[in-house]
Amino acid sequence: MKKVYLLLAVLTGSLVIVQSCGSDDAPDSNFIPARDRALEAPLSTAIIEDYLATHFYNYEDFENPPVNFDYRIIFDTIAGDNSDKIALINQVTSKTAVDRVAEGVTYDLYYLNVEQGGGKESPNFPDIITLTYEGIYINKEINTIPYTKLFDGSVVPVNFDLTRVVNGFQDVMIEFNVAEEIIVNNDGTVGAVNPGIGAMFIPSGLGYYVNPPGGSAIPIYAQLIFTFSLYSFTIGDQDNDGVPSIVEDLNGNQLEEDDDT
Repeated sequence: MKKVYLLLAVLTGSLVIVQSCGSDDAPDSNFIPARDRALEAPLSTAIIEDYLATHFYNYEDFENPPVNFDYRIIFDTIAGDNSDKIALINQVTSKTAVDRVAEGVTYDLYYLNVEQGGGKESPNFPDIITLTYEGIYINKEINTIPYTKLFDGSVVPVNFDLTRVVNGFQDVMIEFNVAEEIIVNNDGTVGAVNPGIGAMFIPSGLGYYVNPPGGSAIPIYAQLIFTFSLYSFTIGDQDNDGVPSIVEDLNGNQLEEDDDT
């Protein structure tokens, strides 16, 4: 059955998801160096795997959609009336992703493929995607803030440059196809037929690590969860030289960090 999603006009993406950089101000005498990324990687994996083992998503709604179902992924704890639900750990896929800062550090990057997407094409790593999304953090670092909390999202489709988002987000989005069809209605709403729907579970080293965006309320060393519906993409040309950025990836490793063309 084809799934149609009605949305409002496309907006430009929030900056919350964009990679942030450290300050250039003078060193603080109370500065605490970031932890070793190679040592932090397995700790991040353990936190994510614990979440995946103890939570499920509303897969039954996707299997038998209720009336007016919005095809939004919702997570809950496996407990009580939900004790018989299938854990996320038994439904996710993983891929190996490399740390862009520390050479030789890799991660098991988990993602949930609910709908591959009915379109024939997938975005490449430097493309501009249009999607709706929600961002949640997993916090095991600071006792005074919640374990998980929604920190960003948009029910209106927004555009994200995949070279300007956290690396884990970029690494997952290329695994999904776009929608089968985009429909623009007379009232300004946009319908997407069979978009790519999924979720990703990003270790801190592929997220913000110790540099979360100011004002985002994301704690340091937080693992990130993003749910999304992917609608379309345009080919990226970040240096505006008329050559698609994917063509300028001369070594073919799908990392823009080492491209200089």
